[in-house]
Amino acid sequence: MGDVEMDFERCYRAVDSRDQRFDGWFYTGVTSTGIYCRPSCPATTPKRQNVRFFPSAAAAQGAGLRACRRCRPDAAPGSPQWDVRADVVGRAMRLIADGVVDRDGVPGLAARLGYTERHLHRMLRAEMGAGPLALARAQRAQTARILIETTGLGMAEIAFAAGFGSVRQFNDTVREVFASAPSELRTARGRHLAAVGAGTITLRLAYRPPLHARALLDFLAVRAVPGVEEVRDGTYHRGLRLPHGPGQVALTPADGHVAATLRLADLRDLAPAVARCRRLLDLDADPVAVDATLAADPALAPVVAAEPGIRVPRAVDGFEMAVRAIIGQQVSVTSARTTLARLLAARVDHEASDDAVSRQQHHDQRTDLRGFLSPEEVLALPDGAFGMPLRRRETIRGLALAVADGTVDLAPGGDREETVRRLLALPGIGPWTARYLAMRALGDPDVLLDTDLAIRRGAAALGLPDTTLTAHAERWRPWRSYATIRLWRAA
Repeated sequence: MGDVEMDFERCYRAVDSRDQRFDGWFYTGVTSTGIYCRPSCPATTPKRQNVRFFPSAAAAQGAGLRACRRCRPDAAPGSPQWDVRADVVGRAMRLIADGVVDRDGVPGLAARLGYTERHLHRMLRAEMGAGPLALARAQRAQTARILIETTGLGMAEIAFAAGFGSVRQFNDTVREVFASAPSELRTARGRHLAAVGAGTITLRLAYRPPLHARALLDFLAVRAVPGVEEVRDGTYHRGLRLPHGPGQVALTPADGHVAATLRLADLRDLAPAVARCRRLLDLDADPVAVDATLAADPALAPVVAAEPGIRVPRAVDGFEMAVRAIIGQQVSVTSARTTLARLLAARVDHEASDDAVSRQQHHDQRTDLRGFLSPEEVLALPDGAFGMPLRRRETIRGLALAVADGTVDLAPGGDREETVRRLLALPGIGPWTARYLAMRALGDPDVLLDTDLAIRRGAAALGLPDTTLTAHAERWRPWRSYATIRLWRAA
């Protein structure tokens, strides 16, 4: 749908045909009933004179509308344009999803983006119909609903976990957004709450079909680092390093959604954990638009037809992805995994030798998957832990230092061009690594790794011109990252 100008006719047609593809692109406000819906809502199509369209749920809430209970518009996939767009609004939306406003307030968000609060507010209002506080509040309401409906937690605990400043603020927001008191939302769902441990939450992550789940799981399985992640029985499991503590997630692709089971040390990490899992599996993409562009090339048309809905596997942790990319530079995937496992084992030994208590904890948790090392943990490791040539070890340390002091921002809201420039300035990081990170850590949908040997092999297998691949790939813009994944599969 390109940049959504709220073109009334196009939006109304999407609503009239209940087109799922537009869920999350925009929201339908029905002034006669005072509710807002996703475009695919199964309710009777409202009359034209009673309809208004909004670029965000927050904008619909700001107009005094409440969320529809049938189509649950807050559970729609996010707009695909926040993945594609590298501008300030796109970066702001990714950071708000990651919970930055809840943790650091609007001043923290503005500082991360390098703008004044006033200017940021103006830009978001112009594009999204709502400022950063309202956008963050809409997200808090969604987090609260998930916790109310899927856990047995008390309402005060939920208010805190969802990021509200007080129980009163939580009650008021839930009533305003869902036209129900929190306790009514819970009884409406029935009391069949899953009997799971404390801090365990199960939810469904929506996506726009089609989704080629096997390609995603294959890609992640081949590169899985022992102790951090594993794929078994059609489910991807991994440890997470989150803002308030560790977590674990199990992700199982199903029809129309991905089932997610999260175990969190601190429930305030629910929104960032969900945002990172959505990013990892590229769930906000618009695969129909991507595939249409790639299938227009006769060389790619057969593979697109055979495997629709291929996604770009991204990252839950940009620093982790960077370390993995550096280690994998001139070695096979298998030996990179071995080196990474050795690096992680060094952390465990280091911790386990601290004292008997942590040794016992380590023993208790050895079946658990844990998040990757932080930059600070990498900097604390002794030389012997790295098991790699001196120059590569120093590259990893240089990167860890740059991320720790804020010189390089590999978070979802990082400025793609600036980050690539700063990565290239670090000794030992070349164009392949920087572009690979733009694709996987920063989510750039338009990266072609044309110097990659496997890409060259894949291109040859599909009968593409090897020497002029870069020129040929111009027709795949702005989705060259997706072509890159398809060429890897062809290899």
